[in-house]
Amino acid sequence: MHMEQVEQTERAVFVYEPTLEDFRRAVRARARRTGAGRAETALVPLVTTGLILGFGLIREFPSAVLAVCAVLGLGAGAFGVARGRRGMARRLHQVMATYGQCRTVVDERGTATTGRTMSYTGDWKLFTRYAETPELFVLLGGPRASCLAVLPKRGAEEPADADRLRGILDRNLRRL
Repeated sequence: MHMEQVEQTERAVFVYEPTLEDFRRAVRARARRTGAGRAETALVPLVTTGLILGFGLIREFPSAVLAVCAVLGLGAGAFGVARGRRGMARRLHQVMATYGQCRTVVDERGTATTGRTMSYTGDWKLFTRYAETPELFVLLGGPRASCLAVLPKRGAEEPADADRLRGILDRNLRRL
């Protein structure tokens, strides 16, 4: 059998119930491993602090008040980032929770997810990169795409499916 034939038949199967924690971890992985995620993490607190300090300087606040404002601005910005990520994870989970228990098959053509109420198929053009955490495989769209798919490792139908999936992903996507 030729290598092409082996690759075309290789597949990994995952059966799982999507959880809110899966999506929290996926959003966190995206934030840590992508330029856009790291920029969000840094820019929002810095811009918030800059605006508050700018206002304080224009109003000629005393130095002590400016220092307190800077700390509060950083805190408010960090809180906003965390709250935004929690909201994103919650919205993604709400969409996927309607699927119920999912069965995702991944092969050289892409992914196919079937649930109790819906099904979804995506080819590799939809995703460009992936990240692996101890609990998940997180598939990500390109820099201008907001695609995100989550495959929990606990859903591997066979223990070898995680290794097969890693091989398929390495051939089709860039690892972060």
